[in-house]
Amino acid sequence: MNMIDGHIVPAAAIDEDQCYRAMQAKDARFDGRFFVCVTTTGIYCRPVCPARVPKRAHCRFVATAAAAEEAGYRSCLRCRPETAPGTPAWAGTAATVSRALRLIEEGALDEGSIGALAARLGLGERQLRRLFIEHTGAGPQAVAANRRLLTAKQLITDTALPLCDIAFAAGYRSLRRFNDAILKAYGMAPTELRRASETQAGSTIRIRLGYRPPFDFEQVLTYLSFRAIPGVETTERMRYARSFEIEGARGIVNIEPAPRGHALDARVRFFEAGPKVLPIRTIAARLRRLFDLDAEPGAIAAALGADPLIGPRLARAPGLRVPGSLDGFELAIRAVLGQQISVKGATTIAARIVAKFGAACPANDEGLTHFFPPARVLAKADLAGIGLTGGRIKTLTSLARAAASGKVRFTPRESLDASLSSLTALPGIGDWTAHYVALRAIGEPDAFPASDLGLRKAAGNGTAISVKELEAMSEAWRPWRGYAALALWTIEGGTR
Repeated sequence: MNMIDGHIVPAAAIDEDQCYRAMQAKDARFDGRFFVCVTTTGIYCRPVCPARVPKRAHCRFVATAAAAEEAGYRSCLRCRPETAPGTPAWAGTAATVSRALRLIEEGALDEGSIGALAARLGLGERQLRRLFIEHTGAGPQAVAANRRLLTAKQLITDTALPLCDIAFAAGYRSLRRFNDAILKAYGMAPTELRRASETQAGSTIRIRLGYRPPFDFEQVLTYLSFRAIPGVETTERMRYARSFEIEGARGIVNIEPAPRGHALDARVRFFEAGPKVLPIRTIAARLRRLFDLDAEPGAIAAALGADPLIGPRLARAPGLRVPGSLDGFELAIRAVLGQQISVKGATTIAARIVAKFGAACPANDEGLTHFFPPARVLAKADLAGIGLTGGRIKTLTSLARAAASGKVRFTPRESLDASLSSLTALPGIGDWTAHYVALRAIGEPDAFPASDLGLRKAAGNGTAISVKELEAMSEAWRPWRGYAALALWTIEGGTR
């Protein structure tokens, strides 16, 4: 999949002349949308590479870094393709591939098979391969191998983790495969690559997360700050921090704008207790979702900019993103707590749940005191006495049990409807809650809670229109209805 001038085109249909002009301008808006393979050097680069632009005759353009690797090119050590924004996602007919890319980013093919991935997406293995070749220029396994390679490269360059830990954190099953992949890709062993990068020792892992401008970081931070759970999350100025428990590892992450370039800097500190393999790839993927870093602001603006209701709002807030979550289960609990009460009220009850059932967090400079309790804990918790009705307690308990058993997962399904169905099958979860969770926890950009009173009032310029009227109106906003919802909620007021 590729985006040129706001239009979606398959990998096979890339306009190389347009790509070359974008590369000549070193236009950051195209960073990550394509990569240039230089035939004279055997290197592939991002369009913003600081090196001198090669002659047009020596350039070949591909949609993804994986396609460049498949063609036998090595990644550039100057522009570092591993720090480029992620593959454009959630665009038109490529939604299935985008969901698959999300799952691969979180390690679906590190242990599992292509057949299992295809089954999760409701496809046959052959069909999934065909879609990947069409939209990314490489097969699923090649894409997964490329993500492992680029993750390993970033960890070698930016952290002081032992190389053995990096190998397994990046998704390699053995040190031999890790060493062979690095040597083949960069022409040097991991130890030489680290020496060349001059990594400084330290206990904090730094992850650079690229994005395509414009990006309204302050808007996302403001949204998160109003909903921050005391003890678990904190915001100040242009920085967000929170505790986390992911795949058995506990720690704290701080995120702020990078001093240079279009990127966020995330600093992750793990506490001593935890699994042998640190879930660094999973954390990076969830941080990208939290700040919606794979969004295509140009494509969204092109689709919604002319709309008389949404267009003026987007014009006042370019770079609008849909805030996601680091923990889908936590977000789902918050959504249930927010049914028919204010954001402040839901936050108060969430804080009580954390204080009573969350594990204590070790002392830290951010002042975070607890981890949000995981599903396995809340599935057995007695939630009486914290301000919840009997019906709400039943819903929360059912949700926690379903999440703990794996019946409900906060990862992409084969379609938006499939995600909604799995949620609404639980008692006490209706369309509003399901769409809200699908939008923020699962990352479905077309999710749209049309029954929301705030949306209905905003769409009616202060007078609530009917759910049916809003649903009809929203058809023109597909497949970006989630962004339209956020524009209605947050620009000129909003409550969710």
